[in-house]
Amino acid sequence: MSANCIFCKIVKGAIPSMKLAETELSYAFLDIGPIARGHALIIPKHHSEKMHELPDEYLRDILPIAKKIALASGAENYNILQNNGRIAHQEVPHVHFHYIPKPSASDSEGLGVGWPAQAMDKDELEKIYEEYKQKL
Repeated sequence: MSANCIFCKIVKGAIPSMKLAETELSYAFLDIGPIARGHALIIPKHHSEKMHELPDEYLRDILPIAKKIALASGAENYNILQNNGRIAHQEVPHVHFHYIPKPSASDSEGLGVGWPAQAMDKDELEKIYEEYKQKL
C-alpha cells in the first residue's frame, strides 16, 4: 500500500466508498465521477501503478469480480477499460479496471471510443510478430 494513493486509502477505509465487492486481493466500488449509470472500479489491494507490475494472482482475481458486476448491472453492453500511464489516460497511478455500462449507441451515454486503425506494411507487421514471439 502507498500512503499517498487515493485507492490505497479507499481500501484501508480512510476514504469512504460505495463498496460493491471485496476479496482478499481486490476491492470494487462505484465511481464517484461516473460516465454512465453504474460505472464501477475494480482495484487490486496491492499497490502497483501499471498492470505489468502487478503480481498475477491479483489479475486472476479481478476479472471474475468485473463479470459479477456486469451481471448484477443487467447491462447488455458494457466496456471493461484499463489504462497504463498518464499519456494512456490513467488518472490515478494505481492499477484499476473500469466497468462502464453502455446503455445506447449514443456517444453521450457510457464510453465513446474511437478506433484509429492504421494500415501497416506486411513486412513491418512480420517484424513486430517476430520480436514479440522471441520475447514471449
